[in-house]
Amino acid sequence: MNKDNDTSTGPGPDARLQELLSRSGGTGRLARLRRWLLPVLMFIVAIAAWLALRGDGNTGQPRYHTEPARIGNLVVRVSATGNLQPTNQVDVGSELSGIVDAVNVDENDHVKKGQVLAVLDLSKLQDAVSRSRANLEAAQAQVQQTGATVAETRANLARFKRVAELSGGKVPSQTEMESAEANAKRAAANAASARASVAQARAALQSDQTNIEKAHIRSPIDGVVLTRQVEPGQTVAASFQAPVMFTLAEDLAKMELQVDVDEADVGQVQVGQKATFSVDAWPDRQYSAVITEVGYGSQVKEGVVSYPAKLQVDNSDLSLRPGMTATAEITTLTRDNVLLVPNASLRFVPPSTTVPPQQQGGSVLRALIPRPPHRSRQQEAGAVTTGSRQQIWVLRDGRPAPVEIVKGPSNGKVTEITGGDLKAGMEVITETLVGDQ
Repeated sequence: MNKDNDTSTGPGPDARLQELLSRSGGTGRLARLRRWLLPVLMFIVAIAAWLALRGDGNTGQPRYHTEPARIGNLVVRVSATGNLQPTNQVDVGSELSGIVDAVNVDENDHVKKGQVLAVLDLSKLQDAVSRSRANLEAAQAQVQQTGATVAETRANLARFKRVAELSGGKVPSQTEMESAEANAKRAAANAASARASVAQARAALQSDQTNIEKAHIRSPIDGVVLTRQVEPGQTVAASFQAPVMFTLAEDLAKMELQVDVDEADVGQVQVGQKATFSVDAWPDRQYSAVITEVGYGSQVKEGVVSYPAKLQVDNSDLSLRPGMTATAEITTLTRDNVLLVPNASLRFVPPSTTVPPQQQGGSVLRALIPRPPHRSRQQEAGAVTTGSRQQIWVLRDGRPAPVEIVKGPSNGKVTEITGGDLKAGMEVITETLVGDQ
């Protein structure tokens, strides 16, 4: 072919486009764009197909889960944890310092009031008693000696007075008479001092004898030895505080459960309320208890404010032991034959009517659904305020219909309805069903 007859005047449009893309580096970007768009388009097509299939079997209305309002019994309980303790627990110590000579009891032994639990070394105490007894005898001898002196000075004074009477006051002299009177008074004072020394020596002897009695450590109650913290030969040092040697429990047949009640629940807990509790040692057994005391003083543990409460426990079979951890359920309210609804119905809010039915049940596009009106934290948690009014929703002709109610007490699962238009048997809505539920 002749070059003059060639109609091609230059490279075609596609060639020029490829040349421009190659020059600008656009070929790589176009390839990356294609690789990114292809999965996205496939995903969109799959969602559209799923929604189309879903719409074929859907009536166009959302479906709801309902439960009937019913007549039943409401029991409100408060949970609290604590430890079991004896009703009367006594720490027995020594007022004296010394070496433990003997220990007569061991842990778990039953003891009687006045029984000797341990004895300290009595050597020094007995020496002190002997010394005090000797001092007492010396004081008593001094009393006799001063008594003799008193008798002598009084006789001498009487003789001087007789001589002065016979001599008409000429003899003895005035100085001799005054000296005799002073000697008599001095002798009487010495006799009084000697008698006081006897009383002092007798008191010292009694104190030393009391120390010997205190060296015999006795039980102050009838009970059981919980802990023993001394051994024979151990030195007991009593300074500002008596060292604890034994811990006794008076009567384990009656025990006390000490629990911490949360500040949110303490207003419901009162003396006389009944409770049940369990311990890890007997997980399948429920024990009964009664509230005997609710403290006013607060305590803070790890930032949580609580109030102490005491429960009386019957432990006739001695299956419970001091220190066991117990979880108690305190019955604060019992209402019979009242109208009840599930707490989920109080939190239910109908879905927005602006969202197509195909999207109301979908989980993929749920982020596109408008959220219901904002609710408080208490509403989100299902908190129930007694006596407040609100609307709940019942199912009528397949659609939610509002009904006004007055809320009563709640146990966390169901709530009593004390007023309003709700009747027993009405189907209250608890949630919107999602997907093919």
